[in-house]
Amino acid sequence: MRQGTLWMLPCLVIVLTCDVWAQTGSTLPTLETIISRMAQARAENQACFRPYSVTRDYKLFGKDREKIKSQVVADIAFIPPDAKKFAIQQASGTGLGKTIVRRTLASEVDIAKDHGSTDFSADNYDFRFIREENLSDQRCYVLELRPRRKDKSLLRGDIWIDATTYLVHRVRGEPAKSPSWWLRGVRITLRYGDVGGMWLQTDLEATATVRILGPHTLVSRDVEYRISELVVAACPKQVSKAYASRIPSAPFDQSDGSEQKTTSSNASGR
Repeated sequence: MRQGTLWMLPCLVIVLTCDVWAQTGSTLPTLETIISRMAQARAENQACFRPYSVTRDYKLFGKDREKIKSQVVADIAFIPPDAKKFAIQQASGTGLGKTIVRRTLASEVDIAKDHGSTDFSADNYDFRFIREENLSDQRCYVLELRPRRKDKSLLRGDIWIDATTYLVHRVRGEPAKSPSWWLRGVRITLRYGDVGGMWLQTDLEATATVRILGPHTLVSRDVEYRISELVVAACPKQVSKAYASRIPSAPFDQSDGSEQKTTSSNASGR
């Protein structure tokens, strides 16, 4: 009797393992569903956009990541749906840093005028499901990004999609087309977070080998936001329950007699 029971144990383990795998696998949405929900989340997020300005800090490093070659501070202003402008407030170190930041921000202004051409959407990318992964204690779907055309504003790499809100947490890849003859081996990482109910890109890290000058890394961090409250009342009606549940009720301090609120990206980033 005991031998018969022992013989059945491996079979039981196989059955239970298959059952667990089936239950786990059944919880995963199809790739088509993920892409559809990404589009819905993106539209709801864009409906929440309101005018803001942000102070952004840029640091340029050479081969030695412990030594800053250049530091630039810029103010960027955005007015929905597509108006963006910038002003460099401070710059120190080599002039290369200021040149790179100015070109980066000029490109950002151009992209804002036609953001649909660079969205992480089926119009611009083919997607392939890779895996599930926890990112900062948040369950995400990791998808491969395959640009549909050679464009320096599109990335070939991976994207981390929040499994609850279907908003982008992180993107890592290389431009589908080289942005400049002077640059080789460009690698870009983008990080996103909640800023007063808007889901925005808050951090960037780009590495590349600059011809003649060697390896360089540009790192940016959003330091402080000043956000208009002119249209905030309309936002909750258009946000899905999953997204709305993650918007803090009081994400930043109210200025006396002002139509703007100020928040630090350190408090809002995920």
